[in-house]
Amino acid sequence: MTREEKEIIVQDLSEKLANTNYFYITDASTMSVASTNQFRRLAFERGLEYKVYKNSLIKKALDTLEADTSSLEGVLKGFSGIVFSTEAGNAPAKLIKDFRKKGNQLPLLKGAYIDAGIYVGDDQLDALTNVKSKFELIGDVIGLLQSPAKNVVSALQSGGSKLAGILKTLSEKE
Repeated sequence: MTREEKEIIVQDLSEKLANTNYFYITDASTMSVASTNQFRRLAFERGLEYKVYKNSLIKKALDTLEADTSSLEGVLKGFSGIVFSTEAGNAPAKLIKDFRKKGNQLPLLKGAYIDAGIYVGDDQLDALTNVKSKFELIGDVIGLLQSPAKNVVSALQSGGSKLAGILKTLSEKE
């Protein structure tokens, strides 16, 4: 690979990392070509992108980011792949867990970048699956805001029928 080709790859990767709020760096060193392709296909089906890069190119691309990604540079050993997600920060973590449920032990999570938060190590995978996306959080807030109003409306509706029943019973007694 020539120096110009490497510069083009670094530039493309830098743009992709800058435009993506969520990316996971995985260990692809012991994955076979077949399992890598299977993982890539599963990622594509879920709207994610998975690519394998040389660590030196990833490091150069990370250096171009405005955020402090120095802790991610420490995990760049062996072959590394990056899972890009534009929609949800937990989607790549769920992808990795589902891929492992199918009998695959890999890929291992080296590190993740989620909205300027950095997670390092495969032990963070469970925590990352529980991270909610922006839209999930907005839905939760809207649900919480609607809950008291729904309770008041249902209390008024049930109270009105109770009151009508009590009045009917009282009118029949006389």
